[in-house]
Amino acid sequence: MAHYRAIALTLALLGAAPVLAGEAEIQAAQSTIDKQLQAFQADDGAAAYSHAAPTIKKLYPTVDAFMTMVERGYMPVRQPRSYAFGAAKELNQSTILQQVHVVGPDGRNYVAVYTLELQEDGVFRITGCSLRASNALST
Repeated sequence: MAHYRAIALTLALLGAAPVLAGEAEIQAAQSTIDKQLQAFQADDGAAAYSHAAPTIKKLYPTVDAFMTMVERGYMPVRQPRSYAFGAAKELNQSTILQQVHVVGPDGRNYVAVYTLELQEDGVFRITGCSLRASNALST
């Protein structure tokens, strides 16, 4: 039940009632996140960085700078034991918000909320990620 409250709270914080993204858009956004998480697990910083949007690359102009930021603030997504996709919301025609339930390297549960924007090349890339500890129990 707490899991559903967390989703409702996230959607409430974003404003109006959720607009359902098309299945193809959700799958494309999830594919980007999945590829980045797999790259992190494989210690392939260049591949992980390739899924970041240009706005993130402006803030972290090198793979090393990007990976340092991830390792300092996002260790649960840098080295997840497991992860599963949660709720998704289309914020507008080119922006998707995607929840990911993560079991971090410490065995604790986290919720990562990703934002992704559709780029000119037709690929969704990650524009941000917020991470918080979750009260949900691992199963």
